[in-house]
Parts: sequence; C-alpha cells; structure tokens
Amino acid sequence: MTVLIKARAAAREFAWLFKGVMGENAYQQYLDHHRSIHSAIPPMSEKEFWRDKTDRQETNPEGRCC
Repeated sequence: MTVLIKARAAAREFAWLFKGVMGENAYQQYLDHHRSIHSAIPPMSEKEFWRDKTDRQETNPEGRCC
C-alpha cells in the first residue's frame, strides 16, 4: 500500500511539473494573482486569458523554443 501511495504522489508531482513547463497552469496562476491583487475587478474568463496571452506573445515575441 505504501508503494502505491508513493507512486500516486510521484505521478501528481510529475503532472504538476509537466503542466508548469507546458504553461498549462498559467490561468490558475493568473486567477491566484488576480484574487490577491485585483479582487474588486472580475477576472478574465479562461478563453479571454488565453487569447490575451497569445496576442501579447505575438506582439512582443521573446526567445522561446516553439
């Protein structure tokens, strides 16, 4: 049983790391930041967030692998 618990924990940690590298958790980070700093203003929807992020990346290209 302990091995199974450790394997699940390792899988969760890997998934968290993978999402961080791929940028998948960017919207959650935005919500956390928005909630702590701009709580009086409603946050962007997830669709609006990704559109804004993509627009900013296209307008201001940075060195990135892909």
